[in-house]
Amino acid sequence: MTMHREPESPTIQNNPNYDDTFTDVEKKQFEDEAPANDPFGSEECGEVKYRVMSWWQCGMLMIAENMSLGILSLPSAMATLGLVPGVIILVGMSGVSWYTGYVIGQFKIRFPQTHSMGDAGELLLGRVGREIMGTGQLLLLIFLMASHILTFSVLFNTITGHGTCTIVFAVIGMVVSFIGALPRTMNKVYWMSVASCISIIVATFVTMISVGVQAPAHVQVDATRDVTFQDAFLAVCNIIFAYITHVAFFGLISEMRDPREFPKSLSMLQVVDTSMYVVTAIVVYRYAGPDVASPALSSAGPVMKKVAYGIAIPTVIVAGVIYGHVACKYIYVRIFRGSDHMHQKSLLSVGTWVGIALALWVIAWVIAESIPVFNDLLSLISALFGSWFSYGFPAIFWLMMNKGVYFSSPKKILLTIVNLIILGIACAICGLGLYVSGKSIHDNSNNSSWTCANNAI
Repeated sequence: MTMHREPESPTIQNNPNYDDTFTDVEKKQFEDEAPANDPFGSEECGEVKYRVMSWWQCGMLMIAENMSLGILSLPSAMATLGLVPGVIILVGMSGVSWYTGYVIGQFKIRFPQTHSMGDAGELLLGRVGREIMGTGQLLLLIFLMASHILTFSVLFNTITGHGTCTIVFAVIGMVVSFIGALPRTMNKVYWMSVASCISIIVATFVTMISVGVQAPAHVQVDATRDVTFQDAFLAVCNIIFAYITHVAFFGLISEMRDPREFPKSLSMLQVVDTSMYVVTAIVVYRYAGPDVASPALSSAGPVMKKVAYGIAIPTVIVAGVIYGHVACKYIYVRIFRGSDHMHQKSLLSVGTWVGIALALWVIAWVIAESIPVFNDLLSLISALFGSWFSYGFPAIFWLMMNKGVYFSSPKKILLTIVNLIILGIACAICGLGLYVSGKSIHDNSNNSSWTCANNAI
């Protein structure tokens, strides 16, 4: 695999007292240098143009990507932890995710050549860093793709009453997702994201109304609960899963017309998804009680859960397609960066894209069949990858951008402490999460991997 390494942006060296803001001179410098440093190069004469998204299109893609499977596990996490700890962790992690997402946006502005976590890793640790973080990003995206294939099989088993072998449904999910990931530019995937957002919002409201209507007179709702450490931390990992889309941020920002507008996209994402998360988790737990199902749509009752799953089909497919698109784009840019093939519609360009997409979706299908328990798969993804890409690495990015000025002002001292705390949180999530999710997978998956048995709840 060849790689064309672009020149590093000199912005950070020219501004050692970086303070999360940009002067007029720096903005002009960004405008002058971005085309040369950009991973897609000059698009003036290209057949395929990538940098075309507005901030609200980027925000819609991020909502469709983020508010999909994560929201379906939150009522179950709330039931495990109790109402008060659940809400505190849900809102707290939203705040941390908002901040770390903002740091990623600032890092992209400082280093316009950054298209992926692999590019960021090269800035941190050279070629070794590129391969470690790039491989980690690719694995995270593939695991996320697998979680959508798994949910697709649960969805159709629920709708059809286990109409055929579960493996067949998973294969269908893989094929449909592969077809959806064929467009090479994000702005074409954007139109799918609109349907995805509408789909998950309507399906969630159908579920909330259904559980409210069918709820018994007395439902046990606990402010706090006495649970084992393993169950509690698995629930925390499921909450963290709802905020782990940072791995795709560099790729999304790279296809914006003006990356400096990314904070608007991020604000759009955080306000919408956090509001939906809190309302959905509280309402479904309030009326479904401690035995709420995960995915949450399964709590809507025998008939209405089929309706809810039917409505949720677009979001289950499209959110997975967005992850698949980012994964394919990472490899595609690694192969063709700096060459004319990036913007061509030749047999080589199109054939390479199709081949990459097919290979990645087949790998994702294998993972989905190997770890067929929804909550366990989400917890493993959160612990192994989400902890670093959403929390740990952004904190390291901030420390890199502010090297030498950690204690230059009260604001810097506070931010230094905050980022070190976030880095510590990432380490704790990774270590403890791997232990509890690995134990749970071992306990739950022995007899359910690679089977035609019904996986619907």
